[in-house]
Amino acid sequence: MAYVSPVWTPLKFDIEGLKEVHSKFFNPLKNTYSFFQTYANIDKIDTKMFNIKEEDREEIDKWLLSKYNKLVKNVTKYYDLYDMNLVVKAITSFVSDDLSNWYIRRNRDRFWSSDINDSKIAVYQTTYEVLVGLCKLCAPIIPFTTEEMYQKLTGEESVHLTDFPKYNTKLINEEIEEKMDLVRDLISTGRMVRENTKIKVRQPLKEALIDEKYKNILGNLIDLIKEELNVKEVLYVSDLSTYMNFNIKPNFKEVGKILGSKIKLFQEALSNLSEEDKNKLSNEENIKLTLDNEELEVTPSMVDIRIEAKEGYDAGMQNNKFIILNTEVSDELYLEGIAREIVSKVQNLRK
Repeated sequence: MAYVSPVWTPLKFDIEGLKEVHSKFFNPLKNTYSFFQTYANIDKIDTKMFNIKEEDREEIDKWLLSKYNKLVKNVTKYYDLYDMNLVVKAITSFVSDDLSNWYIRRNRDRFWSSDINDSKIAVYQTTYEVLVGLCKLCAPIIPFTTEEMYQKLTGEESVHLTDFPKYNTKLINEEIEEKMDLVRDLISTGRMVRENTKIKVRQPLKEALIDEKYKNILGNLIDLIKEELNVKEVLYVSDLSTYMNFNIKPNFKEVGKILGSKIKLFQEALSNLSEEDKNKLSNEENIKLTLDNEELEVTPSMVDIRIEAKEGYDAGMQNNKFIILNTEVSDELYLEGIAREIVSKVQNLRK
């Protein structure tokens, strides 16, 4: 009920809405808890082993802790506003997107590792801390589910006898969040390109091309993009126009009222932009145009950028972030894709 709309608005029961809440929140939460519980019991993990300081954990652990502490900060504010809709939307997004679909999925090898080293303890510790924190955050809304999870996780009497969690601003790291969120955006866009071109994820591709401006931000996370998009190489390019054409038109909602009768002049000027100005707008930089002897500063929000990849490539864009895939599949890559399909079929038969 709280997920669908603010609690003060009339609401009709909807079985499809119920299924959506289950798939986006309850299912990933319980799956994460079951995954943690299964491997923690196999490894005989004791919470007394949890002694890895936050600053000594891996970057992806720091990222999740940053996201979690920001969640606590926001959810506390939403509870104070008595707005349950904002509370559950924020928690659902975190559980589904950040915790289950990214953190747990990306760290399965650490859970499966045969050695109980600092990396393995850190991933258990981070997951444990976040699950316990989520139980406390959600207890006012889903008291029975959180009670059962909390008792099994901690051995304590009740989640409802504990203090509400407090966020730690020292653990909120905008730099790490920006880096990881950029990687996730590029991967999401790359998957969309694969889907549009009907190339399966198991089919390896030669390369993915991304804007050189991301080089310093991404650093050592390039391997994530390689693995998630199943490409052999990730290359940085300085001039994206080598691989795709930009079609730039006015964002009429944004500039219609501002320019009025000059909108046609603006449209003509955009159609005659230099490659340098096109690249600037695609890189979210402002440019200057002269319309009817008056200078106009054009911001990226004033234009609608469409892209068209050149032959042999396919490009995708989300939130002005581009990724280009080399979609030409050589015989060698094709055979590797077939081998992966066979491996997948065999694994499914074994299950």
